[in-house]
Amino acid sequence: MPRKNARNTKGRIISAAWKLFYEQGYEETTVEDIVYESETSKGSFYHYFDGKDALLGTLAYVFDEKYEQLTETMDPALDAMEKLIYLNHELFAMIDGSISIDLLARLLSTQLLARGEKHLLDRNRTYFKLLRQIISEGQQAGQLRSDRTVNEILKAYALWERALMYDWCLSGGEYSLVSYSDTVTPMFLESYRSREGAGN
Repeated sequence: MPRKNARNTKGRIISAAWKLFYEQGYEETTVEDIVYESETSKGSFYHYFDGKDALLGTLAYVFDEKYEQLTETMDPALDAMEKLIYLNHELFAMIDGSISIDLLARLLSTQLLARGEKHLLDRNRTYFKLLRQIISEGQQAGQLRSDRTVNEILKAYALWERALMYDWCLSGGEYSLVSYSDTVTPMFLESYRSREGAGN
């Protein structure tokens, strides 16, 4: 029970921080603002984080929270390709609507410079567990090609999503991330469709 409460406290701090970063900007948001918004305490904040900068590495947590919600709303009748396209669309729609380019760029740069833990690559994340399950089931159902391992397809998909986010930041958001991805991601995934599945 204490572990669950601890997770809830940390989660509230992270959610409040990213909400404020988006609404009023990273530089303008203070630790006091985050503590107030999350209805926690300074002691709790500093128990989990050294300071505001430490929160930049937690965007992966926000993404995973979104994935946990999506697992409950995703239509189980969708095939593997449709599930992957759905998840990509919903995540990028969230980024387009509530994560500024500046914040995403900061996250990507902290991950590039991090010497230790790289949150985006943590295979224990909900993101990787969910993708692994979808890809594995897709192969078993003959929807995805089986001459590539689950991990090979998983790596390619995750790399594809990171590349899209990186390019969006690099180009200063001159296009809609979700609209562009809706166009190109199905084409990318088509190369992983099984030949048997393609004939149906």
